[in-house]
Amino acid sequence: QVQLVESGGGLVQAGGSLRLPCVASGRTFSFSRSAMGWFRQAPGKEREFVASTSRSAIIKEFADSVKGRFAIFRDNAQNTVYLEMKDLKPEDTAIYYCAADAESRDSSRSEGEYDYWGQGTQVTVSS
Repeated sequence: QVQLVESGGGLVQAGGSLRLPCVASGRTFSFSRSAMGWFRQAPGKEREFVASTSRSAIIKEFADSVKGRFAIFRDNAQNTVYLEMKDLKPEDTAIYYCAADAESRDSSRSEGEYDYWGQGTQVTVSS
């Protein structure tokens, strides 16, 4: 059983920052051999891509809406991927989900590429 557990969400004012960790676990799961991604879903909207990292962390991709404000990085020793969010805007309000593309080298923007998902953490940005 593979588990992804996000945390770090909360209420923040516009212009503020948050860091979301996602811890992966599972006897048969190799975090270091997996690409990781973050997606989000705002009320009444479909889930959308936010950021992803290849397993080497050399390749990182970002949605246009968060480029320059969000960063993604991973700590393979801790089986953790982080989404660091700065200069938050009210339109960033959403549930943020961590996802794992098991045994994959490459970063992906596509939900269909991901095998495992976390339960999500709520981020609310007030104006």
